Amino acid sequence: MATTNRQATTLALAHALTAAERGLAVIPLSRTKLPALRSPHRGDPAAPPCHGECGRFGHGVYDASTDPRRIRELFAAAPWATGYGIACGLPPHQLIGVDLDTKSGTDSSAALRELALRHLFTIPPTVVVLTPSGGRHLWLTGPRDVAIPNSAGRLAPGIDIRSAGGYLVGPGSRTDHGTYTTAPGTGHLPPAPCPRALLRLLLPPPRPQGATAARPPAHGEGLIHFVQAAHEGQRNTRLFWAACRAYENGLTPDLLPALIEAARATGLTEQEARATIASAARLTTHRPQTPHETPRWAP
Repeated sequence: MATTNRQATTLALAHALTAAERGLAVIPLSRTKLPALRSPHRGDPAAPPCHGECGRFGHGVYDASTDPRRIRELFAAAPWATGYGIACGLPPHQLIGVDLDTKSGTDSSAALRELALRHLFTIPPTVVVLTPSGGRHLWLTGPRDVAIPNSAGRLAPGIDIRSAGGYLVGPGSRTDHGTYTTAPGTGHLPPAPCPRALLRLLLPPPRPQGATAARPPAHGEGLIHFVQAAHEGQRNTRLFWAACRAYENGLTPDLLPALIEAARATGLTEQEARATIASAARLTTHRPQTPHETPRWAP
């Protein structure tokens, strides 16, 4: 088993280095598809949000790199890694991942075709990665000056979007459910530009005329970035943690609109975001949180 794991890690590193040669920043992933390196700040409720400024590994997509030396160091620190993640939204590609899921019981491919017919766009030939569950990841590129939010099911049921702050599981990665592979005939292609009509659908809805953007207090921006970087499976927990820290440090209510906006950008509804924040308010109001009660997912 140890030999098999070493072989999987060696293969994952080789695939990650190949991706880096194409300008794609990568991180090691575990068999669960999560970043293989845990946060160095876990268990410290007083630690401020950190995106790698501390100089240590374990900050998710903020560790992502195209530097072969750094990538080897990341994998050396995570010898249990069996896959790699590709950070989205970074230059030179500004990668946008269209994740056509099959777990929701909906036909996400049909939903995308319907959107394409309704809004008059076609998906150009591009890299397509096949997932072990039968889904597909379409790789597209976005403009440098446009921030595409991550979302889950907002475009259509079963269609998730990975962009800045998110990542895609790279082809060649091995997980508990199987191996991610490149669809035949697409591996040599560069990521294609996202059609303009689709790009418009991916952007946040325009604000009503006269409305002003929610601006967090300067000392709360780290919490906002922490929520914005959440991917599927982390959205509620990251929002809950950030809201707890905000209440404990007296940053609300000024920070509340910005937290909700950040959560919506990750795919949560406003109702879900408000419910999570309300739970954080109840916890921090009725009893202080002690170190041994800190959730395991806290950074």
